[in-house]
Amino acid sequence: MRVVILGSGRGSNAEAILVAQQEGRLGRAHVVALFADKPDAGMLALGPRFGVPASYVDPAPFKTKLEGEGEARFIAAVRAAQADLVVLAGFMRVIKPGFLTAFAGKIINLHPSLLPSFPGLDGIGQAFRRGVKVTGCTVHGVTLEVDGGPIIDQAVVRVEAGDTLESLAVKVHAAEHALLPAVIAKLSAG
Repeated sequence: MRVVILGSGRGSNAEAILVAQQEGRLGRAHVVALFADKPDAGMLALGPRFGVPASYVDPAPFKTKLEGEGEARFIAAVRAAQADLVVLAGFMRVIKPGFLTAFAGKIINLHPSLLPSFPGLDGIGQAFRRGVKVTGCTVHGVTLEVDGGPIIDQAVVRVEAGDTLESLAVKVHAAEHALLPAVIAKLSAG
């Protein structure tokens, strides 16, 4: 299974996937490309470190969604990589119908809450401010509804009395780093 990872930031989840691959924990999946929508995204530095092509793809003209010319560039890049699975790992853009149609049923996203609770931006902060006792992370299929696709798997994180937003974020990110590679491995097994 050929995997392409799309991201916007430092790439801690992409790194977790690449480490899992290096350690033989990614099943029959193999990361073939990393694409970022920001030229200075930290995840691009993972390419040379792990021997995987890593490229900036211009998302213009929009700032928060993937549509128009930017969408066409991303579709072309992912098609060129012959992806069987597209993993959105910290990709901070709303996916639109063109991209969804091009890779129907092949796109998964990682979200830092137990969906359907706390969709959208700042899932960890939303959960913390609400005062929930458990939160976590979700891997789900991508549909037109933001964070509304079918849930594939989830990991639970307990919110302890002494937790701060920062300590909770550390725990949720650790859960993400375990869950996402495990889901990819499972998907690669059919």
